[in-house]
Amino acid sequence: MLESLADYLVDKSVWGMGGDGWAYDIGFGGLDHVMASGRNVNILVLDTEVYSNTGGQCSKSTPRGSTAKFAVAGKPLPKKDLAMIMMTYGNVYVAKVAMGANPNQTVKAFQEAESYPGCSIILAYSPCIAHGIDMGLQIHEQKKAVESGHWPLVRFDPRRLEAKQNPMQLDSKEPKISMEEYMYGEIRYRTLKKSMPERAAELLHLAQDDVNLRWNVYRQLAELDFSAWK
Repeated sequence: MLESLADYLVDKSVWGMGGDGWAYDIGFGGLDHVMASGRNVNILVLDTEVYSNTGGQCSKSTPRGSTAKFAVAGKPLPKKDLAMIMMTYGNVYVAKVAMGANPNQTVKAFQEAESYPGCSIILAYSPCIAHGIDMGLQIHEQKKAVESGHWPLVRFDPRRLEAKQNPMQLDSKEPKISMEEYMYGEIRYRTLKKSMPERAAELLHLAQDDVNLRWNVYRQLAELDFSAWK
Protein backbone atom coordinates (compact mmCIF):
# COMPACT_ATOMS: atom_id res chain seq x y z
CA MET A 1 0.00 0.00 0.00
CA LEU A 2 2.77 2.40 0.88
CA GLU A 3 4.64 1.63 -2.34
CA SER A 4 1.58 2.29 -4.47
CA LEU A 5 0.82 5.49 -2.52
CA ALA A 6 4.34 6.75 -3.19
CA ASP A 7 3.57 6.68 -6.89
CA TYR A 8 1.07 9.49 -6.32
CA LEU A 9 3.30 11.72 -4.20
CA VAL A 10 5.14 14.65 -5.73
CA ASP A 11 8.91 14.30 -5.59
CA LYS A 12 10.61 16.81 -3.32
CA SER A 13 12.63 19.44 -5.16
CA VAL A 14 15.47 21.01 -3.16
CA TRP A 15 17.08 24.24 -4.39
CA GLY A 16 19.65 26.38 -2.64
CA MET A 17 20.41 29.89 -3.89
CA GLY A 18 23.24 32.29 -3.16
CA GLY A 19 25.62 34.84 -4.60
CA ASP A 20 29.16 34.48 -5.86
CA GLY A 21 30.68 35.83 -2.64
CA TRP A 22 29.20 32.84 -0.86
CA ALA A 23 29.74 30.22 -3.60
CA TYR A 24 33.23 31.21 -4.71
CA ASP A 25 34.57 32.47 -1.38
CA ILE A 26 33.30 32.28 2.18
CA GLY A 27 30.89 29.38 1.56
CA PHE A 28 32.91 27.41 -0.95
CA GLY A 29 33.87 24.72 1.57
CA GLY A 30 30.23 24.05 2.35
CA LEU A 31 29.24 24.16 -1.31
CA ASP A 32 31.99 21.72 -2.19
CA HIS A 33 30.81 19.39 0.59
CA VAL A 34 27.26 19.41 -0.79
CA MET A 35 28.43 18.82 -4.37
CA ALA A 36 30.48 15.82 -3.20
CA SER A 37 27.52 14.29 -1.35
CA GLY A 38 25.78 12.81 -4.38
CA ARG A 39 22.42 13.88 -2.96
CA ASN A 40 19.62 15.18 -5.19
CA VAL A 41 20.25 18.85 -4.42
CA ASN A 42 20.18 21.79 -6.83
CA ILE A 43 22.21 24.97 -6.36
CA LEU A 44 21.67 28.30 -8.17
CA VAL A 45 24.50 30.84 -8.00
CA LEU A 46 23.66 34.42 -8.97
CA ASP A 47 27.09 35.57 -10.12
CA THR A 48 27.44 39.35 -9.87
CA GLU A 49 31.24 39.03 -9.83
CA VAL A 50 31.49 41.08 -6.63
CA TYR A 51 30.24 41.10 -3.02
CA SER A 52 27.13 43.11 -3.93
CA ASN A 53 25.23 42.91 -0.64
CA THR A 54 28.12 44.22 1.47
CA GLY A 55 29.17 47.20 -0.61
CA GLY A 56 30.97 45.83 -3.63
CA GLN A 57 34.12 44.14 -2.37
CA CYS A 58 36.34 42.07 -4.63
CA SER A 59 35.66 38.33 -4.62
CA LYS A 60 37.25 35.31 -6.28
CA SER A 61 34.56 35.71 -8.92
CA THR A 62 35.70 39.24 -9.78
CA PRO A 63 37.30 39.30 -13.25
CA ARG A 64 40.82 40.46 -13.91
CA GLY A 65 41.02 44.22 -14.49
CA SER A 66 37.77 45.05 -12.70
CA THR A 67 37.84 47.64 -9.92
CA ALA A 68 36.11 47.00 -6.61
CA LYS A 69 36.69 47.60 -2.92
CA PHE A 70 40.06 46.02 -2.03
CA ALA A 71 40.93 46.09 -5.76
CA VAL A 72 40.92 49.81 -6.60
CA ALA A 73 43.92 49.28 -8.89
CA GLY A 74 42.09 46.54 -10.75
CA LYS A 75 42.02 42.90 -9.76
CA PRO A 76 45.39 41.46 -10.85
CA LEU A 77 44.34 37.79 -11.03
CA PRO A 78 41.81 35.96 -13.21
CA LYS A 79 38.31 34.96 -12.20
CA LYS A 80 37.94 31.60 -10.48
CA ASP A 81 36.39 29.01 -12.82
CA LEU A 82 33.84 27.43 -10.49
CA ALA A 83 32.10 25.60 -13.34
CA MET A 84 35.29 23.80 -14.33
CA ILE A 85 35.97 22.86 -10.71
CA MET A 86 32.50 21.33 -10.36
CA MET A 87 32.86 19.43 -13.65
CA THR A 88 35.87 17.57 -12.29
CA TYR A 89 33.58 15.57 -10.01
CA GLY A 90 32.17 13.87 -13.09
CA ASN A 91 28.81 13.12 -11.47
CA VAL A 92 27.57 16.71 -10.97
CA TYR A 93 25.31 18.50 -13.46
CA VAL A 94 26.86 21.90 -14.23
CA ALA A 95 25.62 24.81 -16.33
CA LYS A 96 26.58 28.41 -17.02
CA VAL A 97 23.67 30.54 -18.22
CA ALA A 98 22.90 34.14 -19.12
CA MET A 99 19.18 34.62 -19.57
CA GLY A 100 19.58 37.90 -21.45
CA ALA A 101 21.88 36.27 -23.98
CA ASN A 102 20.08 32.96 -24.51
CA PRO A 103 16.78 32.41 -22.63
CA ASN A 104 16.18 29.04 -24.29
CA GLN A 105 19.51 27.68 -23.08
CA THR A 106 18.71 28.98 -19.60
CA VAL A 107 15.35 27.20 -19.48
CA LYS A 108 16.90 23.99 -20.82
CA ALA A 109 19.59 24.09 -18.15
CA PHE A 110 17.02 24.47 -15.37
CA GLN A 111 14.94 21.60 -16.76
CA GLU A 112 17.99 19.34 -16.96
CA ALA A 113 19.21 20.31 -13.50
CA GLU A 114 15.78 19.66 -11.99
CA SER A 115 15.50 16.24 -13.63
CA TYR A 116 19.06 15.17 -12.79
CA PRO A 117 18.96 12.61 -9.93
CA GLY A 118 22.10 13.92 -8.21
CA CYS A 119 23.80 17.21 -7.40
CA SER A 120 23.44 20.05 -9.86
CA ILE A 121 24.71 23.62 -9.97
CA ILE A 122 23.73 26.47 -12.28
CA LEU A 123 25.88 29.61 -12.47
CA ALA A 124 23.80 32.53 -13.73
CA TYR A 125 25.46 35.71 -14.98
CA SER A 126 23.81 38.51 -13.00
CA PRO A 127 24.76 42.13 -13.79
CA CYS A 128 24.30 44.54 -10.88
CA ILE A 129 24.67 48.23 -10.09
CA ALA A 130 28.28 47.63 -9.01
CA HIS A 131 29.10 47.11 -12.69
CA GLY A 132 28.25 50.73 -13.38
CA ILE A 133 25.68 50.11 -16.09
CA ASP A 134 22.14 51.19 -16.86
CA MET A 135 20.25 48.28 -15.29
CA GLY A 136 17.53 48.76 -17.86
CA LEU A 137 20.07 47.63 -20.45
CA GLN A 138 21.45 44.64 -18.56
CA ILE A 139 20.20 42.22 -21.22
CA HIS A 140 22.50 43.99 -23.66
CA GLU A 141 25.40 43.62 -21.22
CA GLN A 142 24.70 39.92 -20.80
CA LYS A 143 24.86 39.47 -24.55
CA LYS A 144 28.18 41.31 -24.71
CA ALA A 145 29.59 39.16 -21.90
CA VAL A 146 28.73 36.04 -23.88
CA GLU A 147 29.77 37.41 -27.28
CA SER A 148 33.18 38.40 -25.91
CA GLY A 149 33.76 34.94 -24.47
CA HIS A 150 33.91 36.31 -20.93
CA TRP A 151 30.88 34.19 -19.99
CA PRO A 152 30.71 31.06 -22.15
CA LEU A 153 27.42 29.19 -22.04
CA VAL A 154 27.96 25.54 -21.14
CA ARG A 155 26.07 22.49 -19.93
CA PHE A 156 27.72 19.41 -18.43
CA ASP A 157 25.30 16.50 -18.09
CA PRO A 158 26.83 13.19 -16.83
CA ARG A 159 23.79 11.27 -18.12
CA ARG A 160 25.02 11.74 -21.69
CA LEU A 161 27.79 9.23 -21.01
CA GLU A 162 25.18 6.45 -20.92
CA ALA A 163 24.59 7.11 -24.64
CA LYS A 164 28.35 7.43 -25.27
CA GLN A 165 27.96 11.15 -25.80
CA ASN A 166 30.21 13.93 -24.57
CA PRO A 167 28.76 15.27 -21.28
CA MET A 168 30.24 18.70 -22.07
CA GLN A 169 28.19 20.96 -24.37
CA LEU A 170 29.37 24.42 -25.39
CA ASP A 171 26.22 26.40 -26.21
CA SER A 172 27.74 29.77 -27.13
CA LYS A 173 29.54 30.56 -30.35
CA GLU A 174 33.16 31.55 -30.74
CA PRO A 175 33.77 35.08 -29.39
CA LYS A 176 32.98 37.75 -31.97
CA ILE A 177 33.80 40.92 -30.03
CA SER A 178 36.95 41.79 -28.10
CA MET A 179 37.22 42.03 -24.34
CA GLU A 180 37.97 45.72 -24.79
CA GLU A 181 34.57 46.29 -26.39
CA TYR A 182 32.85 44.43 -23.57
CA MET A 183 34.86 45.74 -20.61
CA TYR A 184 34.89 49.43 -21.39
CA GLY A 185 31.13 49.54 -21.64
CA GLU A 186 31.11 49.23 -17.82
CA ILE A 187 32.33 51.71 -15.22
CA ARG A 188 34.02 49.01 -13.14
CA TYR A 189 36.60 48.72 -15.94
CA ARG A 190 36.57 52.30 -17.28
CA THR A 191 37.50 53.69 -13.85
CA LEU A 192 40.93 52.08 -14.04
CA LYS A 193 41.41 53.20 -17.64
CA LYS A 194 40.95 56.82 -16.52
CA SER A 195 43.03 56.66 -13.33
CA MET A 196 45.81 54.26 -14.39
CA PRO A 197 45.74 53.87 -18.19
CA GLU A 198 48.98 51.89 -18.45
CA ARG A 199 47.91 49.37 -15.83
CA ALA A 200 44.47 49.17 -17.40
CA ALA A 201 46.01 48.34 -20.76
CA GLU A 202 48.18 45.64 -19.19
CA LEU A 203 45.25 44.03 -17.40
CA LEU A 204 43.08 44.28 -20.51
CA HIS A 205 45.69 42.31 -22.44
CA LEU A 206 45.82 39.66 -19.71
CA ALA A 207 42.00 39.53 -19.52
CA GLN A 208 41.89 38.82 -23.25
CA ASP A 209 44.43 36.04 -22.72
CA ASP A 210 42.19 34.62 -19.97
CA VAL A 211 39.24 34.48 -22.35
CA ASN A 212 41.27 32.95 -25.18
CA LEU A 213 42.65 30.23 -22.91
CA ARG A 214 39.33 29.37 -21.28
CA TRP A 215 37.48 29.33 -24.59
CA ASN A 216 40.01 26.97 -26.19
CA VAL A 217 39.93 24.63 -23.19
CA TYR A 218 36.12 24.55 -23.21
CA ARG A 219 36.03 24.03 -26.99
CA GLN A 220 38.48 21.13 -26.85
CA LEU A 221 36.53 19.48 -24.03
CA ALA A 222 33.29 19.84 -26.00
CA GLU A 223 34.90 18.24 -29.08
CA LEU A 224 36.10 15.08 -27.32
CA ASP A 225 34.81 11.83 -28.83
CA PHE A 226 33.03 9.55 -26.37
CA SER A 227 31.71 7.04 -28.95
CA ALA A 228 34.06 4.36 -27.58
CA TRP A 229 33.19 5.06 -23.96
CA LYS A 230 33.23 1.78 -21.99
